[in-house]
Amino acid sequence: MRIGVPRERKDGERRVGLAPDGAAALVASGHEVLVERGAGDRVGFDDAAYAGAGARIVDDPAQIFAAPLIVKVKELQSSELSLLQPGTTVFGFAQLGRDRMLLDAVLAARIACIGCESIGDVKQGMPLLEPMSRIAGRLAPLIAASLLMNDRGGSGVLLPGLDGVAAGRVVVVGAGSSGGEAAIVSSRLGCEVTVLARSERRFAALKARCGERVRTALCTGDALAAAVAAADVVIGAVLDPGRLSPKLISRGMLRTMRKGSVFIDIGVDQGGIAETSLMTTLSAPTYIEEGIVHYCVANMPAVVARTATLALTQASLRFVQALADRGIENALAADPGLRAGLQVFDGGVTHAGLASDARLPLRHR
Repeated sequence: MRIGVPRERKDGERRVGLAPDGAAALVASGHEVLVERGAGDRVGFDDAAYAGAGARIVDDPAQIFAAPLIVKVKELQSSELSLLQPGTTVFGFAQLGRDRMLLDAVLAARIACIGCESIGDVKQGMPLLEPMSRIAGRLAPLIAASLLMNDRGGSGVLLPGLDGVAAGRVVVVGAGSSGGEAAIVSSRLGCEVTVLARSERRFAALKARCGERVRTALCTGDALAAAVAAADVVIGAVLDPGRLSPKLISRGMLRTMRKGSVFIDIGVDQGGIAETSLMTTLSAPTYIEEGIVHYCVANMPAVVARTATLALTQASLRFVQALADRGIENALAADPGLRAGLQVFDGGVTHAGLASDARLPLRHR
């Protein structure tokens, strides 16, 4: 099979969908790998590394998008849509639920999209989403610490505190992969941490790692409102794979926070959990709403692009290899977890959550 690896075009995106060792493995299996010139430069994988792995370096992105299988990281960008050809399969984070124009364009192009954010495994985990979520969770308190500084528009709170001066108060909404990591890093910074979640399922494991430094509570309306009002930092980390995020934080809740406090919405690529969540970019990552500094970047892991690329490609290569070795249809039929990632196919929506959110008919496969 011919496999295309484009250079990412999303604002600030530095990751690449396939590492040189992945290219070497695919070439060794008899496949042809085309890599757009400069695709890996920003994570330390130069063109020579890909060429040494047996890939062909091409300058024209149209050649990349003419491949039957395209392996990328972030969702298709507007400049790429005209390059799509019917029958192509795009493997990457699809993010179709929050962008109706993108969804309509992908349906009109009659391609298949396999969304990394909804691929599962036999353990009912999310093997491609989880490492990126964990990275975003670890980054969130560090980014918040910077945004709290006065020169960034923040309230002037030093998040770890100082002798005789209390550390900042961090509220994490969600106890999954990203929320758990955000809570752990915040606690290690010495912060007062509260985690709210819609079930208690993950609380015991979280407390085993953090001890009494982290308080937990069910995410009821009253508990959330009280926690937000007292917080210096609120980190939104709620995700329903393949679905739009629930709107849990109202504009009124944010008004109760100290001016210059920080709200980070890790799940903004699924619409975000606050009424005030608006997607931002790495070139312009923040805005102020209701006096609160909002950071709503959809591709947070791109700021540590080498680590993120290595983590993502280590997890994704087996799926790419299966698609190439077996063919798209056979690979999907053989692996229910991979099949769960199929979001659109030949003009129809094949993922139940996406169909529900978009109010479109579900095509069963």
